[in-house]
Amino acid sequence: MHLGKKGIRILGIAESFSSRERSLIAGVVMRKDLRIDGCAFGTVTVGGLDATDCIIDTFFSLGRGDIQCIMISGCIISWYNIIDLKHISEKTGLPVIAVTYEESEGLEDHIRHHFPGDEERLRLYRNLGKRTPLALSTGYTAYIRPYGIEESTALVLVQQFTYDGKIPEPLRVARIIARSAMQYMKNLKEEYQVS
Repeated sequence: MHLGKKGIRILGIAESFSSRERSLIAGVVMRKDLRIDGCAFGTVTVGGLDATDCIIDTFFSLGRGDIQCIMISGCIISWYNIIDLKHISEKTGLPVIAVTYEESEGLEDHIRHHFPGDEERLRLYRNLGKRTPLALSTGYTAYIRPYGIEESTALVLVQQFTYDGKIPEPLRVARIIARSAMQYMKNLKEEYQVS
């Protein structure tokens, strides 16, 4: 991956979580020069363990060979639906970077409380490993978990795609699109129920 090229393409994945059953994820393909040239959607089960497969399916639905990295907003989405970064990297052949935005003392106790006896969920959580703090040039701190990419390269990539605030641009745009699509689907559902 040539970090100096404007044509580096990142698939940014973010979710909109506003339902008891399903959550919507959006994937946005963005170049380093901020050009967007792809978008895809998927749904995951709230409280399930299907987020990893959904992200893989979303990537392949794009049919792209020019994406160099997958960047994910968080690695635990949709009420403890834990993402397996290693599995995504192995299936897609791409490096994966999970980005989070706040300090955390860990979620193991919460997982035990909400999902007693769910050893698979605990295993997936433990496999995420530690996060690396990144002091962004914007004055904020982001936390990353890279897989299939050198940590130093991942730090540069996140920095290059963060123009303001603490959210890298592909993730910020994916989040906006996911929220808008979720709201549209909610309005459409309500409209048909009234009709």
